[in-house]
Amino acid sequence: MNANSSVSATSNDTLTATSFGLVAVLLWSTLAVVNTQTGAVPPFQLVAMSFAISTVVGFGWAKVTGERLSDLGLIGPSYWLVGVTSLLGYHAAYFSALQTAPVVEANLINYLWPLLIVVFSTALPLDRGGHRLRWWHVVGALMGFAGITVILIGDRSVGSLGSGATLGYVAALAAALIWSAYSVVSRLFKAVPSVAIMGTSALTAVGAAIISALYEAPVWPADGSAWLAIAAQGLGPVGLAFYLWDRAVKHGHIRVVGIVSYLTPLLSTCLLIATGSATATVSIWFAALLITLGAMIGSAEVWMRQSTSRADQNLIDGVEGSHK
Repeated sequence: MNANSSVSATSNDTLTATSFGLVAVLLWSTLAVVNTQTGAVPPFQLVAMSFAISTVVGFGWAKVTGERLSDLGLIGPSYWLVGVTSLLGYHAAYFSALQTAPVVEANLINYLWPLLIVVFSTALPLDRGGHRLRWWHVVGALMGFAGITVILIGDRSVGSLGSGATLGYVAALAAALIWSAYSVVSRLFKAVPSVAIMGTSALTAVGAAIISALYEAPVWPADGSAWLAIAAQGLGPVGLAFYLWDRAVKHGHIRVVGIVSYLTPLLSTCLLIATGSATATVSIWFAALLITLGAMIGSAEVWMRQSTSRADQNLIDGVEGSHK
């Protein structure tokens, strides 16, 4: 394989990994809607049930990708510590937020994490996906943040919320911080195969089950639709999405993945409205516009790089043509 072929293969691998991130975003956009159908199952019990299913998904991932389950025994303790605490902490906080605060507002606060990924990734070494923060990153991130803020301040009930909702908002913010930090730190474990999510899912399920047994009264769904929602949650947004996301943040273009993630609150909110879990308002659609424009502006570097690549290729083609 020559140098050009090697570069092309690397570029294709990066593109594929980045596309996995987009699929994960699409799956996560369904999480809030699916979660509202799971009934009154306590947060840690729901985490345990969901990640038990996610563990099973890992067998399918290993079969399709060829990653070996035996490699799990070679992974160091630092990865397990980061992975389990992040998955357990994030989902317990997120599920608590959705149960104690208005679902749309809590969901949108949680989706500050795409903005935080772009910001936190500046702390990474350059050879691990770090970058210098440019003005278009800042403008795009601020527009995404402004879109979320518009929805929050546009809701007249925000100022009169009780302590339960306030705690829900704090939990949603904690979820955003945990997930963005985890996504960036995952870049430091680039050599760890994505099938390791199976191990973290299993440990997260066990940890959540223990905490639930100690501090929660178990609630089992009384109807089939709730069980179906829990199964869908474990298979998709809490299952396959994490394997795809892990591959994306380790091997994809992390800035593009972070910026594309701005679509998650937009898609999630649209689904909540379509299913009757939220009401469409002018502020919601205005926020959607801000989020979309923010994603486009924040992606300016990608478009400029693609334009430069095309120009360089045209120049190369012209030089080669002159020698034929």
